[in-house]
Amino acid sequence: MKNKSYIKNLDNNYQMFDIKMIASEHHVDFDTLPYTIRVLVENVVRNSKPEKLEENLNNILHWDENHDKAVDFLPSRIILQDLTGVPAIVDLAALRSAAKAMGKDPEKINPELPVDMVIDHSIQVDESSNAGAFAYNRKKEFERNHERYEVLKWAQNSFKNLKVVAPDLGIIHQVNLEFLAPVVSQKKIAANTMLFPDSVFGTDSHTTMINGLGILGWGVGGIEAEAAMLGTSSSFPIPEVVGVHLHGEVRPGIVAMDVALTVTHILRENNVVGKFVEYFGDGYQKLSVADRATLGNMSPEYGATCGFFPFDQHSDSYLKLTNRTPEHISVVDKYFHSVGLYYDAAKQDKVHYTKVIDVDLSKVTTSVAGPKRPQDLISLEDVPNEMVKSVTAPAGNQGFGFSKEDIEDNDDVTLSTGEKVNVKSGDILLTAITSCTNTSNPTVMIGAGLLAKAAVERGMKVSPKIKHSFAPGSPAVKSYLEASGLLKYLEALGFDIVGFGCTTCIGNSGKLDPALEDLLDKDKKLISVAVESANRNFESRVHPKIKSNYLASPLLVVAYTLAGSIRVNLQTDPIGRDKDGNDVYLKDLWPSTEEIDKYTKKYLNTDVYKNSYKNIFNRNELWNKLPAGKSTTFNWNDKSTYISNPPYFDDQIKGKINLPNFKKMRVLAKLGDSVTTDHISPGGAISLGSAAAKYLESKGIEPKDFNTYGSRRGNDHIMVRGTFGNVSLHNELADGKLGSFTNYLPENKIMSIFNASQKYKNDGTELIVLGGKDYGMGSSRDWAAKGTKLLGVDIVIAESYERIHRSNLVMMGVVPLQYQDGQNAKTLGLTGREVFDINFPDNDELMPGQDIKVRATDDKGNVTEFTTTLRFDSEDDISDYLYGGILNKVLDQKVNDK
Repeated sequence: MKNKSYIKNLDNNYQMFDIKMIASEHHVDFDTLPYTIRVLVENVVRNSKPEKLEENLNNILHWDENHDKAVDFLPSRIILQDLTGVPAIVDLAALRSAAKAMGKDPEKINPELPVDMVIDHSIQVDESSNAGAFAYNRKKEFERNHERYEVLKWAQNSFKNLKVVAPDLGIIHQVNLEFLAPVVSQKKIAANTMLFPDSVFGTDSHTTMINGLGILGWGVGGIEAEAAMLGTSSSFPIPEVVGVHLHGEVRPGIVAMDVALTVTHILRENNVVGKFVEYFGDGYQKLSVADRATLGNMSPEYGATCGFFPFDQHSDSYLKLTNRTPEHISVVDKYFHSVGLYYDAAKQDKVHYTKVIDVDLSKVTTSVAGPKRPQDLISLEDVPNEMVKSVTAPAGNQGFGFSKEDIEDNDDVTLSTGEKVNVKSGDILLTAITSCTNTSNPTVMIGAGLLAKAAVERGMKVSPKIKHSFAPGSPAVKSYLEASGLLKYLEALGFDIVGFGCTTCIGNSGKLDPALEDLLDKDKKLISVAVESANRNFESRVHPKIKSNYLASPLLVVAYTLAGSIRVNLQTDPIGRDKDGNDVYLKDLWPSTEEIDKYTKKYLNTDVYKNSYKNIFNRNELWNKLPAGKSTTFNWNDKSTYISNPPYFDDQIKGKINLPNFKKMRVLAKLGDSVTTDHISPGGAISLGSAAAKYLESKGIEPKDFNTYGSRRGNDHIMVRGTFGNVSLHNELADGKLGSFTNYLPENKIMSIFNASQKYKNDGTELIVLGGKDYGMGSSRDWAAKGTKLLGVDIVIAESYERIHRSNLVMMGVVPLQYQDGQNAKTLGLTGREVFDINFPDNDELMPGQDIKVRATDDKGNVTEFTTTLRFDSEDDISDYLYGGILNKVLDQKVNDK
């Protein structure tokens, strides 16, 4: 077995695959390999089948010449959050049920890799700005989600290799960074212990946060994660690796979020979509792990597969700070030095990258991003003017398409408290210190606390119309803010802790004051604003009725909460008044870098993390009291509106695979650029009147108990009805009507997308979706592909795809086609009303990336023919499709021992 010849002893206790030796034997200068490629080389040699090893090694060692070749990658572990984790568990349960129905052994369906689930996406901000908010929100969380949580407890008891971090103990990526990640993994093989780099797939796009600690990992859809946990490698084209040379030094007053937003803007402009990004340089060496994690977290926002920071002395220090054992840290150091994964500044000039992008950290300024996308950077002094411009800019990613008069739109409102307020365009109605992007970074959290302290000491107040909240990513944040005395100042401004979870970052912001909710329902042209310390600000994501959303550091969240309007220029205008009526400016409140550093050094220590993660797996008493069954197969309840047995395996159980004919296809939705997975499968509130709402009402569920789409992802009946259900979706077939609407073309009738899909299904009509650039950007939610499939969509044609969504479509058996360069629906004159015929190859003629001819015929008989590229990027993609989807393939392979 050739693999074994590359094994080397490390001391007397451990073994490793010697990737330096591998490079040398293949006549490759090891020092020229990017660190990410070195990790891939180790993964290939450890996991390749012997007969494929040399071919795979040659491909990956000569990576920049082989982007047309695929590499197989099997992570060392899987991490799930509950919104994507519940459907993953439901799928595993469905696989077992299918195996049983086929007369096979259900227990062959079991995770083969370690799996951690962190329940963090379900808590909502029902209450805020009071001392009882956390207790109330947690109580409501368990009332709403006990059925889902019982399924997770069943899974924990019934599957091997699955551990669950209970609700209200932290956000997935922060818990991963501070506690779960081993950095170097160990596996006992006979009498030896094999060491290898920790690597991770997560069912959340911001899994890349772990890249800040020198761990290769990225977000995948739940479908891909399920396949990986069952032992199936992920296959993807060998990536380009873009080096980001960080140089210079961040100026005083500039924080990590400013750097992250600036880098996001620069990298989006340089089109790093689907590429590996690797940071290096003297500027890199000056960033703490917390700062690096903030940049890594934003990788999906700049489009990269990962944003990797090689392990170095700062990584060492972070492991010590977060209470990793001295023995383990010693193993990590020895292994990384021996294998060549410890950052070596002296040899960095030799590393070869596909492309190098220079970023001068000294030029980063205080900034925000908005109003609809994280890559749309705005310098702080330009925010008011850019907000005004957005009102009249054409409706799209940076505009709302309203008139100049609408800029001054305002209304008087009496709040439920009896207080009277005036609300005008640009007013901030929602702010949140939220998201692991920032709450994992002690410097910005302490900075926000110091800014709050300065404001409270001056007697400053917050407008009652602003709903504001604080949701840290781990109990460690509360610990050091309490110890430093800063938490009480945040609470004095109304930033009481509402929960330890994602909350507003994923749209669980809860309702505004009822009077404000009514106002926003009535006045559709009022541009209200949300400001959050998060990573996503897509339209209708933060709150379905708030149009304009800005990402900012926690310090700026506090500042904007005090200012009350995005039209206040924080650089030049007063942001409020003190108790004596004097103007207060941001510069009066902003803490110095030295002051932040002083607090950080004094109050941040190992005991903070040691105590915060003590007994984390059994600390939540509400979780511990939940009933938990144990059985080989799950006992499905047909009356449940949270959990249902999905139909993915129905045909397979009957011994059938039904592939599309691709003839006389109709367009279900014709969409523009930057359609996100939030547009395709929203995670927030279920709107009254929607197809999902009508279904719930038919089951006796009252609107107050609808919960969110995210919480109901274990039920396919609701999720398929919510597909393309975003209230801001612009389907060009819907005659200008926003939301989940389309034209059922045979009758030329506007109706819900779900109802139209069912009529097409009854007609036997196969469906297409037409998209633009960056189709499927955003969260790694697999339901954006599952729902597409269950609506009856067999093909998507788009200008370009975001990486994860393309993979998810393929793994659900949906064919992604891509227009050729310079072409799109507009240039081809496609209206979406045509009948489409696809010249799809026979099964045995399919090849990755081949040309596929499309014929579109309009209602007058005019024909448009064009060529597209088949976005099956590997042979595995083709295999997934031929099985009807990767889960069907996994089921066949597992139960039949293939």
